[in-house]
Amino acid sequence: MNHDTTRRSYLKLSAAVAASVLALSGCAAGTPAAEETGPVTLRFTWWGGDARQKATQKVIDAFQAENPNITVVGEYSDWNGYWDKLATQVAANDAPDIIQMDEKYVREYGDRGALLDLKKLTGLDTSGIEADTLKSGEVDGKLVGLVTGVATYCIAANPGVLAKAGVALPDDTTWTWDDYKKLGQQISDSGTGAAGVGVAYGDQDLYIWARQNGDRLYDDSGKVVIKPETLASFWKHLLDLSTSGAGPKPSAIIENATASLNQTAIAKNEMGFAGVFSTQLTAYSGASGQELKLLRLPGESAAKEPGAYYKPSMFWSVSSRSKHQKAAEKFLNYLTNSQTAGDIMLTERGIPANTKIREAISSKLGATDKAAIDFTDAIANDVRPAPPITPAGGSTILDILSRYTSDVLFERTTPEKAAQPFIDELSSSLRK
Repeated sequence: MNHDTTRRSYLKLSAAVAASVLALSGCAAGTPAAEETGPVTLRFTWWGGDARQKATQKVIDAFQAENPNITVVGEYSDWNGYWDKLATQVAANDAPDIIQMDEKYVREYGDRGALLDLKKLTGLDTSGIEADTLKSGEVDGKLVGLVTGVATYCIAANPGVLAKAGVALPDDTTWTWDDYKKLGQQISDSGTGAAGVGVAYGDQDLYIWARQNGDRLYDDSGKVVIKPETLASFWKHLLDLSTSGAGPKPSAIIENATASLNQTAIAKNEMGFAGVFSTQLTAYSGASGQELKLLRLPGESAAKEPGAYYKPSMFWSVSSRSKHQKAAEKFLNYLTNSQTAGDIMLTERGIPANTKIREAISSKLGATDKAAIDFTDAIANDVRPAPPITPAGGSTILDILSRYTSDVLFERTTPEKAAQPFIDELSSSLRK
């Protein structure tokens, strides 16, 4: 699975991580990279499972074969332990030279000077990355994260469930959220036992809803600016999907949101449509035993502004205290632009942000990975720039949004009554 940062992962983050990050001391901005002579050792840290560890080590070995004066020492762990360790290292001025970074933490580290402005690396070749995609790693005009890959949030359709229910695939260039609900009702009423549509409430769902309704969650300065009426309409929409029978009952919605991928309703062939990231197509298809279909988001054609965007799967960052910036630059160029690295990694860190590498690896991919790339390319003219980078402290949104959504779905409060308290709580969680 390429998209590591699921809701379950975020909700498991300990308060200790946030406390450690907030305790970071300011770091030197660094100086432009200079040529180095003699042997150099780079420390390189990332999170991920066995497949990523093995593939990354192969890339390191290939790089070292071409650059015998540079030794790359890998430091990897699973997601949960990664951020505790990194926070401790940075606070102790012992950060690795090259850091795999997630969108939720780019600003946490970037605006405290812990990450190098990659624009100082004048030999770093970013020509293969589209401008809006590249900009997703900027904090206050400084490029502190080089995007590794992209994914887009979309709708997965389960053809087996639809066929049993007698429901045809919709025209995803024109369908609306009302169409989504009606299709869900048809599936739920078909007698097959399957739920119609997923009822999703991740931050990406809220971003998209706000944008389609001419609003934003954050402004460019990181301030919470979403209007209470936009937030209330989002929850009314979720509540309507559930109460109409198009989607599951509240308890099943909450259970599905916290389930592992293999145990989600669409992966178990118990749901017709659900929101997923495009890079999850292979994992969902494998779990369901059939090739799911990716569809554009409902409501895009009639939206005040299309909601779809390319989300960075993750970033490469360089410690501002690295003493080996030129060597780091060479390694970043290799990770980003080398065909050898692309052939080894394929879509392990998302669909390659470098469009040249993306095209070059296409013939080497399985059917579902290729379908994910084809879908990503097909909507290229429709996506809008990604939302502003999550403000420092903003990773708490997933927990806050989950709590308020649960209260609304179980009718412990109303969408209107929940809106302003949500805005106030999220605002207060951000580091000023």
